[in-house]
Amino acid sequence: MTAPVFLADPADLAEGEFTLAGPEGRHAAAVRRLREGERLDLTDGAGTVAECVVLAAGKDSLRVRVLDRHEVPAPRPRLVVVQGLPKGERGELAVEMMTEAGVDVIVPWAALRCVTRWKGDREAKALARWRSTAREAGKQARRFRLPEVAPLATGAEVAALLSAAALGIVLHEEAASPLSALPLPGEGDIVVVVGPEGGIADEEIDAFRAAGAVPALLGPTVLRTSTAGVAAAAVLQSRTGRW
Repeated sequence: MTAPVFLADPADLAEGEFTLAGPEGRHAAAVRRLREGERLDLTDGAGTVAECVVLAAGKDSLRVRVLDRHEVPAPRPRLVVVQGLPKGERGELAVEMMTEAGVDVIVPWAALRCVTRWKGDREAKALARWRSTAREAGKQARRFRLPEVAPLATGAEVAALLSAAALGIVLHEEAASPLSALPLPGEGDIVVVVGPEGGIADEEIDAFRAAGAVPALLGPTVLRTSTAGVAAAAVLQSRTGRW
């Protein structure tokens, strides 16, 4: 079995021995029930990995020794998915699957046709849930570089992302070119826009085209907004050689 992954403070990872405490230590000791002599990997979520062994297990913490330490390089090109806000819990589902698939940045987008709206306190709470989902899914998937979940973006901010990207793609059922046929860059950002349940408005498509984005067809079937991002990520991961 592969060693379980937990998050740790960067300062602790630089030590030869330290105590993993707090929520991560409690989960490792009380939920995963790791014991003396067992292996675990600790990461700061930004590429630093410490391969560790448990020296002693407490009620809600572990004393660990670092056996080896290394850095995981950032993958290239970087994959950014702009996700139109889905209804209900489908947003967290989309984040979970995209994290498992290796998406580097997830950008929630308040599209014109979104049924869901993040306003006031709801925005902060929803964003916190997305980030928590990405963190937990990243540990489960043994990712040593956790995805960034960006703040809620407007249409204008999405257009700016597309303009700065090495390649901007808008998934659209009326596109002529399939995603699998687009020429891909080896460096920079590939930014993929996924619309909400109501689709992407014509004025949004026009703005994204003006920013240099290319409409692309994902396939002959219509996917839910919560699954389109992970399907696109799988195609791009394979074609760029990241998978």
